[in-house]
Amino acid sequence: MAQWSEMALQRLSGAGYRRGGAREAVIELLDSQPCALSALDIEDRLRTGEGRRVGRASIYRVVDELVSLDLLTRVEVGDGVARYEPHRGCTGHEHHHHLVCDGCGRLEPFQDAALEQAIRHLASRVSFDVSDHDVTLHGCCQACRAA
Repeated sequence: MAQWSEMALQRLSGAGYRRGGAREAVIELLDSQPCALSALDIEDRLRTGEGRRVGRASIYRVVDELVSLDLLTRVEVGDGVARYEPHRGCTGHEHHHHLVCDGCGRLEPFQDAALEQAIRHLASRVSFDVSDHDVTLHGCCQACRAA
């Protein structure tokens, strides 16, 4: 099964975008992440990793390109900072939601089969075809509660 990064590079090429080091570095990093990252998170991880250094303007440009091609999902958690994660579709990655610590800003993915079942039940009860959904729960993480 093809990785998201391969699919993303193919879709970009088909849309007329040339391959480039910055674009490939951002895509590879996003493919390896378990949850959403902000543009600044992407910049920090590329800077501290052994990969290519990529400027902030290039990161924003790549993210915009990927969002416009429906390859990235913009995740809003209510703090005014946009985060992005690959729109994986059927690439074998599980659908997840987000826990947000209002103290430190930590973003944690979670999965819950009972929640998914409740959403399906609600959709059938109100006769609504839910095509996509994201649940974001706000609260306080264990580290912030202990502080």
